[in-house]
Amino acid sequence: MDISGIAAAASNLAQYKTASDVQLAVFKKAVDISAQNSLQLIQAATQSLPNNPPNLGNTIDVFA
Repeated sequence: MDISGIAAAASNLAQYKTASDVQLAVFKKAVDISAQNSLQLIQAATQSLPNNPPNLGNTIDVFA
């Protein structure tokens, strides 16, 4: 193998590693955003709604 072939292979390998590193960083950021959104949904779902008045639902009008 000649020197130019080795240099080209090294250059291609470096470009592949850089592209791989960028893809991994984007994936990690997407996972972080998804985790934040999930946490916000869980927090919103667990917030209690205002309670109904205590007299609501105690009687049924059966003569209507």
